[in-house]
Amino acid sequence: MAEFTMPSLGADMDEGTLLEWLVGPGDIVHKGDPVAVVETAKSTIEVECFETGTMTKLLVEPGVTVPVGTPLALIGPAEERHPSRHTPKKGKPSTPTETPESAETPELPEPAEPAEPAEMPSPPPEPVAVPAPAAARLPGHVEAGPLVRHLAEQSGVDLETLHGSGPGGRVTRTDVGHAAATRAGGGAPRVRATPLARRLAAELGVDLAEVTGTGRQGAVRASDVRQAAPGPSAPPAPTPTAPAHPSPVRPSPARPSAARSPEDRATAMHQAIADLMSRANRDIPHYYLSTTVDLAAAMDWLHEHNRRSPVGERLLPAALLLKAAALAAREVPELNGFWTDDHFTAAEGVHLGVAVSLRGGGLVAPALHDADTLALPQLMATLKDLVTRARTGRLRGSEVSDATITVTNLGDQGVETVFGVIHPPQVALVGFGRVVDRACAVDGLLGVRPVVTATLSADHRATNGAVGARYLTAVDRLLQNPEQL
Repeated sequence: MAEFTMPSLGADMDEGTLLEWLVGPGDIVHKGDPVAVVETAKSTIEVECFETGTMTKLLVEPGVTVPVGTPLALIGPAEERHPSRHTPKKGKPSTPTETPESAETPELPEPAEPAEPAEMPSPPPEPVAVPAPAAARLPGHVEAGPLVRHLAEQSGVDLETLHGSGPGGRVTRTDVGHAAATRAGGGAPRVRATPLARRLAAELGVDLAEVTGTGRQGAVRASDVRQAAPGPSAPPAPTPTAPAHPSPVRPSPARPSAARSPEDRATAMHQAIADLMSRANRDIPHYYLSTTVDLAAAMDWLHEHNRRSPVGERLLPAALLLKAAALAAREVPELNGFWTDDHFTAAEGVHLGVAVSLRGGGLVAPALHDADTLALPQLMATLKDLVTRARTGRLRGSEVSDATITVTNLGDQGVETVFGVIHPPQVALVGFGRVVDRACAVDGLLGVRPVVTATLSADHRATNGAVGARYLTAVDRLLQNPEQL
């Protein structure tokens, strides 16, 4: 049994708020699958699973803020399915959205006796054949937890009219949700949605049938509901329900996260960035270099490429600059890695962090993985996707924690030169300014050429000026030969 813990999604992260589970108990998860949505001071991020197995128990409810390293869930071996409690019906496999809702009932007590002994065959297809405790069959008595009763009251569903599909005939949130959907839509097919998305939809008055889902197999997620909801304000975070059974792992110092306004989130983000940059300036001995790069050959090549390419495959100058920065980092690996435990460790790949300004203020620097190996059209498409997801709060955890060297490009803001602050534990940051036309002498002749100022901020503990100069020289050479990018 392994613990899935709150990950560290950057050097500036001390805690995170669990916003939404994308899986539930009993779901098979694979390494790299997104399993939860976490809000940090800087962004909303999809957190991936670190191993393959079965999600056996969720330990933290949505809306709870916990420190980095706090256990969020338990992951067992992939074959661990608990057949005596979660045996699926024959011929009717559960959907990814039904499993979390029917299984995520931490407040339910265990049934007095199992529905079937573990050594007996699986139960017959009809749930009415499963024996239920006598209390569940008493007139006027309904087996349901407090959360289910609250949901039924909100949805206007009479629990006494439902046949529970849970252990011992207990009514689950799935039963209530299905009854509410049938009542509202006249028996229309049930929309795939995560439990938190259904809860938010009920609170905000959003019709799930009219929401386009972005989750697995088109499932509607909480972020989809928030975007479809009228009004600019976000819904308050749900109050976590304490589980009926004690957690098998150490207690977490979790605390509920109060609903924050966009202004509060922007303030928290600026504070987190300021704290990190203050620490970087204090702990990292920076040195700075700059050079002016002639882009005449690069711009000529770019214009010709775009003239021959469909609209969807055309490139921006930023694609050439990023590719040159990535290839130069591969040539000068002393600048591509991390300073940890008082020594430098070179990274195995070039994961180029790209500084992205957010609409509400603030900054994130997600990574373009293996940027040195991407063809220019692929790099351009990946960059567009990364920027879009950064600004809509749909980044992956690996994208915000894997960058090995960061590039900031302020050319579109009219800035000609930028000297950045290194993002620890990285050891270098590259800056590009605006492409401008300058009068300069080339081969003894005076002319006007497009140029860009490239800068380097580097950690003097890991390298020195000679290494930094080699890097900027490599960037210049690559941009003089754009056909090699």
